[in-house]
Order: sequence, then C-alpha cells, then structure tokens
Amino acid sequence: MKKLVSLVLTAVFAVTSCISLAGCNAQPAATGATSKQEETTAGSKGSDEAKPAAGDFKVGAIYINSQNDTSGYTFAHHKGITEGMKQVGLDPSKDLYIVDNVPEDDEKVKQAIDQLAGDGCNIIFGISFGYINAMKEKADEYPDIIFSHATGYMSNDKNFNNYFGRIYQARYLAGIAAGYKSLAIKNDNIGYVSAWGTEYAETCSGINGFALGARSVNPNAKVYVYEISTWGDQEKERQAAQVLIDTYKCGVIGQHCDSAQPQIVANEKGVFGCGYNSDMTAEAPKAHLCAAIWNWSAYYSTAMKAAMTDKASFMKNVGNYYQGLNAGLVDVSPLSENCEPETADAIKLAKDLMIAGKWDVFSGVKLSFSGKAGAVTVEQKNDALKDNKGEEKVAAGGASVGDDVIQGSMNYYVDGVTQVN
Repeated sequence: MKKLVSLVLTAVFAVTSCISLAGCNAQPAATGATSKQEETTAGSKGSDEAKPAAGDFKVGAIYINSQNDTSGYTFAHHKGITEGMKQVGLDPSKDLYIVDNVPEDDEKVKQAIDQLAGDGCNIIFGISFGYINAMKEKADEYPDIIFSHATGYMSNDKNFNNYFGRIYQARYLAGIAAGYKSLAIKNDNIGYVSAWGTEYAETCSGINGFALGARSVNPNAKVYVYEISTWGDQEKERQAAQVLIDTYKCGVIGQHCDSAQPQIVANEKGVFGCGYNSDMTAEAPKAHLCAAIWNWSAYYSTAMKAAMTDKASFMKNVGNYYQGLNAGLVDVSPLSENCEPETADAIKLAKDLMIAGKWDVFSGVKLSFSGKAGAVTVEQKNDALKDNKGEEKVAAGGASVGDDVIQGSMNYYVDGVTQVN
C-alpha cells in the first residue's frame, strides 16, 4: 500500500487569494452553494470565523475523481459518505462540502484542506492514498478538525486516523464466480487488470485472494495480471483488458482499477468479468458477473457518529479502522444472470465461514467446492499456501498470515498467478 502516485488531470486545480477556479469549489453537495472561501481565505487556519455555529456539524471530503461519477472508486466513497451522513442525521445537501478532482499532489491537497477548513468542516475525509503526507501535516495545523484518510499507514493519537478493510475477502468471493464461469466456458485463462502488482500489499493481496477463490472451483485456473502502474487511467485500463483477451485468450477479466473500462471491454469482446468498487452490471450487461464492493457507509457512519459525540476521544473510540465481511464493510455485489447456477451457493458457504471466524483466505487451509446448484458442498483441506515459485508461506493447516502482511508486506503472488508485463 505504500504508494504515492500522481495522476495527470485535464482540469487545473488552483486556489487564488479568495476564490477557487470553477469546478473545484468545495460546496455543499447538490446545492451549488458558494464556498466560504469567498469569505475566508485559505490561510484562515480554522479561525473563529470559519468554525461552524454551535450544534452544527460539517463534513469535508477530498475526491480523486468527480463526485458525479456513476461507478468506480470515487462513486463508492461518495455513496458511502452520503449514506453514512443520513444514518447519523446529517443532510448531505447542506452539511457535506466536497473538493473533487484533486490529484495526489501535496500542495493541491493542502489547498483543498485549507478550503474545507475555511468552510468550517469538523471532519475531513481524504479518499486517495497519495493524500497521506498533506493530511498528516494539516492534522497538526488544524488540531480541532478530525482528519480521516483512506488506506495508508500514518496516524497520530489525537485527530488523524486511517481506514481500510479486508477487501481480499470480497475478492475471494468474486474469484469463485470467475472460477465457475471459467469452467463453464472451458477456458482456464483469467485476466486481471491491476493498478499495481507486488509493489503494494493492497493490490497484491487482492490479486491473490481473487486467484485463490477462482482455484477453489477450478484448480487449473491461471490468473494473468496486467499492471497499468496508475490508479486511474481509463485508456490504459482498456488497453490492458484488450491485451489480456486478445493475446492471453482470457475468458474472464477481473480488475483492481478505478473505472468500469475492463468490464466494458469484456462486454465488447464477448467474454465475462468481475468488477470492483461498485456493481458494474449496467456498464457491461452481457459480461459482468459480480464485483468486489465496499459498503463504505459502515465506516463513515461510525466515524461521523464518534466525531459528533466525543471528538476528543475519536482516536480511542475509532482509531485506525480495519474491518471486513463481519462488519459489512466489504461484500460482493448482487450476482448477475451471467453467473453460473452454483455460484450463489458457493459464495454463501465461503462467506459464512469468514464471518464466523472459522476460516480466512491466506491460511494453510484451502476450500474446495463441488456439487450442483442447491446441493453445493465445501471441503476444507489442509494445504500449504505457496507462492508462484513454490516457496511455502504458510504450512499446511497453519493459521492465516497476519494483518501486517496483508496490509503492508505481502509482495508475492500465490501459485497460479503470472504477471505479464
């Protein structure tokens, strides 16, 4: 996860002495109201004039893409924030201030934070990893504001935390869907468009979880990873999917990237796919099976309620947040009609084991599914977790690798995974 990647954007984000360029203003969502930057300069540093009136609570959000996206990464976070606000009694149309299309550039992130502080925000969410250094610095500068950063590893003991979840669990479930489809179409080759590969545990653990899920159904499944070296470049996502289909003859396309482009290409090419962040069936109706998704409202409602109730104890009550299926933070989207009949039964069996704490993905116990729809069974087999070079990572029957590995140091592909570029 230790990444810091700049995205080249077409819109220029700049803050003048009193007013931002059009399209980048922090405004209450869906209202078009004027940003308080017109009244308070970015350098106000949370002065009394910028603080909300007693009883008010304002939420700030910094997005890597547009709040108006209809699928993908920013869409999933925006949906989670707005749903979480409603759950704690806040009105997104009045209480949510957004600066979107902010690249992973420290100065531009700082400008966005200054703008949201000037708007009187009590908590500021930054959804992209590359915001980490700017948020850390500004958390010290604005001690009365809670700073909450998606992914990452930095925090302090007062007003700055990080949050993420066990998305590898959801990817395992999506892998089950991919595995069943690979059997049905008699094609063991499964493609995976990934922002990054083994450089970052976030992408690496996701790829491995997906592959293990696919191989629980189809032991001969081979996962070919095409790394695009960026989180959000739709043209690169398209090109990668095309290469995986045309050159490596992949019949199912998985992904860890921001947009639905890999699924759209799968739809165009007559193959199948598993998306990410949100249900992408609408974008690829003939191809999409299911997606590993985030229910970010599970975290956002928790964080906002804690900040509203006792801001001084936020780090004690919430801290660095890392949950999974058991907390409803991650899941798979509803299965489309493109899925094989056995998929739903197998996913439920695996999901129940994980929620109950009886099994997890990266252990020395592997699941194996058999049987027809309505009578699918799962067998747990002691089998060492090995990388794709044959090195044993967990002995047969051993417990899952630790969270520190899954979150920070997993830098190997499991058996059956090959990177192709």
